[in-house]
Amino acid sequence: MAFTIILHLPNEDPILAEMEDLPKPGDSSVIVTNMRKRDGGRLTYIDGEAEQFILPWHRITFIEVLPSEAERAKVVKFFRE
Repeated sequence: MAFTIILHLPNEDPILAEMEDLPKPGDSSVIVTNMRKRDGGRLTYIDGEAEQFILPWHRITFIEVLPSEAERAKVVKFFRE
């Protein structure tokens, strides 16, 4: 199952991507696919034909893991009418 994540890199806008497995404590890099802007736009500094990206941990500030569609359906949201 792929995880949708938001990568936060120093001095960059957050990047949306997918990751097959969450990183383990001993990992020195992170492998992601389908990197794009948060609005779905194309990143100008990566090649259009590239499929996987390897980022070293020292370049990553933090990673947000977004819930899947199935997990979102389980959450009860309260709202006012």
